[in-house]
Amino acid sequence: MSAAGAPLATRKTAPDSAAEAIHIENLHKKFGQLHVLKGVSMSARDGDVVAIIGGSGSGKSTLLRCINCLENPTSGIIRVNGEEIRLKADSHGNTVPADRRQIERIRSKLGMVFQSFNLWSHMTLIENVIEVPVHVLGVKREEAIATAEKLLARVGLAEKRDVYPAFLSGGQQQRGAIARALAIQPRVMLFDEPTSALDPELVGEVLRVIGDLAHEGRTMILVTHEMKFAREVASHVIYLYNGLVEEEGPPEQIFGAPKSERLKQFIRNIG
Repeated sequence: MSAAGAPLATRKTAPDSAAEAIHIENLHKKFGQLHVLKGVSMSARDGDVVAIIGGSGSGKSTLLRCINCLENPTSGIIRVNGEEIRLKADSHGNTVPADRRQIERIRSKLGMVFQSFNLWSHMTLIENVIEVPVHVLGVKREEAIATAEKLLARVGLAEKRDVYPAFLSGGQQQRGAIARALAIQPRVMLFDEPTSALDPELVGEVLRVIGDLAHEGRTMILVTHEMKFAREVASHVIYLYNGLVEEEGPPEQIFGAPKSERLKQFIRNIG
């Protein structure tokens, strides 16, 4: 059972021969004088489910936003599907993308699910799901609608296709956001604390959908505060502390036999 009572299938672990989907090396990110990421390195192979845990301010969400090119790292290397994101310094010394077309191409391989759903309020649910495939990726509208209907059924929202977000519960909106992210057929799914804005009784329905995706072998990087869920679905867990990887390993080690005193304290505090 998941932390919210959702039954989950046994986690699948990617084989050692699987290709590397995400590679991050010595990543730094500063906001003015605030040094948020201080040299983070990590990777995810095809089929991996990497859970990133840590306290508030540890850099979890910033790391995810750097992977998806929503934030430009100050220095370091990010590779998606083996392609390194090219960066340059602008006239003010800030790091910016060297090629906007590359950023658009890389984003098309990454499905992002945010804390606050971010559905477009003026569009129905199915219009939200088809927006990027049709207007960004050039998919034919009829094809996009057919795919969207399947995805909405997959997340339990088939009957809500023509409903506007304001008339959906938080859990329904987040499941709709997952369907929208899946609509671009991403190589990697990124989840930024997808249940943190939900009422407790709605958490389980979202975790069930994410758990099903993990069991399918989909590559995911998941920032979460749901520790029991992370232990059940993750193939690898990374504990961030103060902008650095304090400890990482399989969930059995991280939650069952942590080595770092900070991690031990963190687990005690959230337990």
